[in-house]
Amino acid sequence: MPFVNRFPLDETGRCALCRLGLQGFDAVYSYGSYEGTLRELVHLFKYGGVRPLAGTFGKLLAQALPRDTSFDVVVPMPLHWFKQWQRGFNQSEMLAREIGRKWNVPVRNAIRRKKATRPQAGLTNAKRRANMQGAFQIAGRRVPRGRSLAGLRVLLVDDVVTTGATASACARVLKRAGAAHVALLALARTDRRQAVELSFTNAGGG
Repeated sequence: MPFVNRFPLDETGRCALCRLGLQGFDAVYSYGSYEGTLRELVHLFKYGGVRPLAGTFGKLLAQALPRDTSFDVVVPMPLHWFKQWQRGFNQSEMLAREIGRKWNVPVRNAIRRKKATRPQAGLTNAKRRANMQGAFQIAGRRVPRGRSLAGLRVLLVDDVVTTGATASACARVLKRAGAAHVALLALARTDRRQAVELSFTNAGGG
C-alpha cells in the first residue's frame, strides 16, 4: 500500500495494522489504482451492469498474480442477499469465475454475508473494522465431505480494496474454518495518499 511518507512503517515496511495483526489476510495483489479509466470501467461493470467487462477484468487480474504462487480454491467476496438481488449479480463472483478458469482452480462460494452493513465510505479504519464484525460466516451449517478448507491456500477475490477491513473480516472467517493461507486479489486499490493530500488541501484552502 502506498503511503505519503515512511513514518507509519517499520524497518521491514510494515504498517501499524500489519504489526498489530489487524489484517486477517496474508498477502494482497491488485492490478491498478482505483482512478481514471479503470475506476470508470469498474463503475460500468458494477453499477451499469456491463457484464461482458468481466472477461477483460479477468485478464487484468491474471496479470496481477505472481506466477510462482499457487492456490487450492478461489473464493469470491460475498454480497448480502438483498444487495445481490437489487444488482442482479455479484461482481466479485464473476471475477472469481474468470480467474478460476484461467488458473484452473475451483471456485467456491465458501462465505456468506449474514448481515447488511452500513456503507464503508467515509468511515475511519477502526469504524470500518467495527462495521464488519460478525458480518460473515462460512456458508452452510455443515461442511460437506471433501469441501473442508482445512490446510488450503485460499484466493479471496474482490473488485476494489480500500483499507482492507472487509477482506480482513472474510479472511478471519476463512482462517477459523482451517484455511492455511488467505490472499486477497482485487482489480483496483484505492490510493489513500490522495485522500490525505485532499484533506491537507481543503484544510489550507480556508
